[in-house]
Amino acid sequence: MRAARDLAPRLAERAGAHDAAGTFPAEDFADLRSSGLLGLMAPARLGGSGASFADYAAVAAELARGAGATALIFNMHASVTGALAQTPDELAREWGAPEDFFAARDEALAAAARGALYGVAMSERGTGSRLSRTSTAYRRTDGGYRITGSKAFVSGAGHVDAYLVTARDPDAEEPRVSYFLVPAGDGVRVEQTWDSLGMRATGSQDVHLDVEVGPETLLGGMEGLTLLLAQMMPQWLVASYAAVYTGVARSAVEAAADQIRERGLGRLPAVRARLGRAEAAVTAAELVVAEAAARIDEAPGDPDTNRWVWRAKLVAGDTASQVASSLLEAAGASATRRGNPLERLYRDARCGALQPATSDVCADWLGVAEIGDDPDEDTEVARW
Repeated sequence: MRAARDLAPRLAERAGAHDAAGTFPAEDFADLRSSGLLGLMAPARLGGSGASFADYAAVAAELARGAGATALIFNMHASVTGALAQTPDELAREWGAPEDFFAARDEALAAAARGALYGVAMSERGTGSRLSRTSTAYRRTDGGYRITGSKAFVSGAGHVDAYLVTARDPDAEEPRVSYFLVPAGDGVRVEQTWDSLGMRATGSQDVHLDVEVGPETLLGGMEGLTLLLAQMMPQWLVASYAAVYTGVARSAVEAAADQIRERGLGRLPAVRARLGRAEAAVTAAELVVAEAAARIDEAPGDPDTNRWVWRAKLVAGDTASQVASSLLEAAGASATRRGNPLERLYRDARCGALQPATSDVCADWLGVAEIGDDPDEDTEVARW
């Protein structure tokens, strides 16, 4: 937490330039690497910090106060390392993980502690993050698996050491989607497609795969794990984003307060009221995320915990967007100029409700649960 707080001002100094140019914040990740934060989720026995989900949430929010795009890339890395580190051995064995999986898992986590950076390649053009609609395919070979397909919105593409790839068995009658940790290199091609409204420095390019990988890259050591994990323990697919967007929202409050003070707008009651409502809304969202994180650490996969997971993403995404919009109005037209920190934060914050799971999907999940149905199964369209 202290390392993230210390780094945030440095990230903030660089954020505007990376946003304007749409460039990957390499210096930020050099700082994260040297501070040991890439090993945040790796256990201490492997050289990491052994952080909890609540620790992650606190770190991500602090990083996002400095640079939302950097925090979002970090979130993807932590989603990989966190899911690996926090799935109990006994649960993995119960699901059918072979013993050689644990050695491969430990090596991936130890590599993160040494500074390796991981990305997530799940979304696809046309189907988004609907895992059951994944078209990227894998087929068994004598040496492991052949993976072919294309991914979109891959944050950090071209700069990570390996990608967490979702792919499906095209010969299975029911959707069988598996996770693979695919090393960057031959057979993995990055296409420069990213030019977005917000989070412009995430480098979320398209990635094309035509690659053969060894059996050790199959996460969990078993096929068909993806949809099971998404339903049972959705925190790394849903709630991890929430901490990033509360950090962005908090940064927007701070930037607006600075501009209101500098321009003498604080004498206007309407401006003060917008700032006050924004501060209260962000504090409330932070408390929801903190509650969700605490429950994830105490009882991961519990039905009530999962409700908090979906609440956290909904509240954080909507709050960031609404607060940033209101504060931009409070600060006035000058804040809309390119290069103004509040203009960038407004665009970054707007992405929170759009990232999976979107606010509408989160609200629908909660609504189905509230009427007593199964929000993962009792829907016309598959949730994942």
